[in-house]
Amino acid sequence: MAMADQHWHDYNKNGKKDVFEDPAQPVEDRVEDLLSQMTLEEKLGQLSQIVMEANSDEIHAEHLRRGRVGSFLPAWEAIGKPDLRNRLQRIAVEESRLGIPFLMGFDAIHGYRTVFPIPLGLSASWEPELFNRVQETTAFEATAAGIDWSFAPMVDLARDPRWGRISEGFGEDPYLGCLYAAASVKGFQGDDPVDRRRVVSCLKHYVGYGAAEGGRDYNTTDISEYNLRNNYLPQFRAGVEAGAMTVMAAFNCLNGIPASGNRHTLTDILRKEWGFQGFVVSDWASVLELIEHGLADGPAEAARFALEAGVDMEMVTSSYIDTLGEQVASGKVSLETIDNAVRNVLRIKFRRGLFENPYVDERWQESAFLAPEALRLAREAAVKSCVLLKNEGNCLPLKTDGLKIALIGPLVSEREELLGSWAGFGKGRDVVTLEEGFRAKLGLDACLTVCRGCGLTKGRRTITRTDGSVVEDPDAPIDEVAEQEFTDAVEAARNADVVVLALGEPRGWSGENATRTELGLTGRQEELFQAVASVGKPLVVVLFGGRPMSVVSLQEKADALLMAWQPGVQGGHALADLLFGDASPSGKLTASFPRSVGQVPVHYNGFNTGRPQYRDYRDSTHLPLYPFGHGLTYTTFEYSPVELSSPSLSRGGKLTASCTVTNSGDRPGTEIVQLYIRDVAASRVRPIRELKGFAKIELMPGESRRVSFEIGDEQLRFFDENGNELVEPGVFHVWICKDSASGKPAVFELQ
Repeated sequence: MAMADQHWHDYNKNGKKDVFEDPAQPVEDRVEDLLSQMTLEEKLGQLSQIVMEANSDEIHAEHLRRGRVGSFLPAWEAIGKPDLRNRLQRIAVEESRLGIPFLMGFDAIHGYRTVFPIPLGLSASWEPELFNRVQETTAFEATAAGIDWSFAPMVDLARDPRWGRISEGFGEDPYLGCLYAAASVKGFQGDDPVDRRRVVSCLKHYVGYGAAEGGRDYNTTDISEYNLRNNYLPQFRAGVEAGAMTVMAAFNCLNGIPASGNRHTLTDILRKEWGFQGFVVSDWASVLELIEHGLADGPAEAARFALEAGVDMEMVTSSYIDTLGEQVASGKVSLETIDNAVRNVLRIKFRRGLFENPYVDERWQESAFLAPEALRLAREAAVKSCVLLKNEGNCLPLKTDGLKIALIGPLVSEREELLGSWAGFGKGRDVVTLEEGFRAKLGLDACLTVCRGCGLTKGRRTITRTDGSVVEDPDAPIDEVAEQEFTDAVEAARNADVVVLALGEPRGWSGENATRTELGLTGRQEELFQAVASVGKPLVVVLFGGRPMSVVSLQEKADALLMAWQPGVQGGHALADLLFGDASPSGKLTASFPRSVGQVPVHYNGFNTGRPQYRDYRDSTHLPLYPFGHGLTYTTFEYSPVELSSPSLSRGGKLTASCTVTNSGDRPGTEIVQLYIRDVAASRVRPIRELKGFAKIELMPGESRRVSFEIGDEQLRFFDENGNELVEPGVFHVWICKDSASGKPAVFELQ
């Protein structure tokens, strides 16, 4: 559909279109022309995002006619209703004074209806191109539902697995995070922002949100400028350089100033240093939360602080539109500040093509969801996301015939649990369960016994309601049914040739506001594991979750351990492919797994102390259970010593680091070869190791390949507190290895 030709402002009194309505005119000219015609109320409207309620057309219509809505965020009951979006958009376009369309935003993070593995799982693929394809599909489905703008990717560096939102990001490494940020932006937006199959992307949460004290969501962060520049800002910069059109300000207080009122990060760095030309939106109500932080004494001051810091659009709350008009009149806020924010918002609407194509095809949704190619991609993504943590005695892969298999655990038949947090418009009915994946692989006549064993939390504790229905109640005593389930599971294990145990954490225990103080199994699952392990049969554990977990007992007693994360709608098929050898695991961790919460933080790329020999605890080692970069497959690989093309390097020059990787096993396999560098002595302390490159290679049994990496200024640089790039002479160590804890370094000197 196109904008109605009869719309009254299409032509001015001279019979010509206004500049802003002419798509042939430069975007900046269109922005300035439209801005010059807007009232202050209409300008403030563009800086306001409100919740779209499903049954509030009349209320929304009044705001739209007055130009008081810049963007909508749909409430749950309004999601997936392009007819509602068109109905309201038509009011904005055809019944308001200037006809400015609104943007529809939504959290489409790892899928819209076709739900893919959580981002932390996807990151274990070490394949940026996979993020590109996944987010392209996410954008396609979201646009069919009327979404213009996805609040993704989340590019927060996360080093604390207690923080629930670690599931939404890319892990603990800034180098890998930069690649994924750029690939995600390209996947969402493509090369043409007008393309109705793509969406505007939004880098979030700017900045430092993942470093919250105690892993508690929304909590305070204290990050030195040196740490900020080298670890927490790079992913955002990579996203901006990839073309991200919007950025979301974070909830957290950063170094004494809340991120949503922090002019240093929002204006000095984002706009002045990086040249960002899009707009910044607050997070949900984070403008008014400046009051709770203690920065502002009321809504007016909160609005002023946020706007002047660089937040262009206020999400959900209304302090901008309620207070900024009076503050302009009193001189507390300049009209120029308002205009600059409005320019930023209008620029993206023009670039998106909303003025020429404000509506969506309401029939498109019928065929856009769960397309065969989307499901194939979801299966591929889930396969590549899984990480084989242990495989003692080649317990995996399993045989497809001749085995009596016991499939046990609270996650064997769950659907919604496999979707993970922020699962878009995903439906439990779309999910292939682990049991269904097994049955599809083995056939209906297979000797497969399926038992739940226990629940994900405290077991099956039930109460009977007055209407006679029975519901689970975590505070009720464990009933006899639960005890029988447990007993049946142990008996099934005893009668099986091999046991596959599906354990993990509940879906709702990761994601936003889902902090944990313990990282082990929940409910009675540890008890179930110990009971099944005591039977003595070969034991495979499939571990589901949204974060690195502390699972020492599983490492000690399970024969094989496969981290499945929360794998999305094709999880059951993907896991069956892996467990029965139709696909081989290739994922590697992007976040270290601690042995206990007491070790946190346990990321690989920290600093040495002056006494590194005293790193251990009295009751444990300082080493993680599984380090960054760890991941096994169904074969083995051997690495030759690292060779350098030269023992020295000059500024601006290049040298090559190489090694030979050999598949020393009897099955084909994929290996992720990793390059790490250490700057031994510099003007600031540098990390023990830093990932600076990787290569994902496939080798047949006995096959060898020479893997080489070029090293120059880009791999050796870091940033000082002012954002200046430093490449300093001195000695460097270089590893080419299988993970962040292995290998022997070669040495060169930068002269």
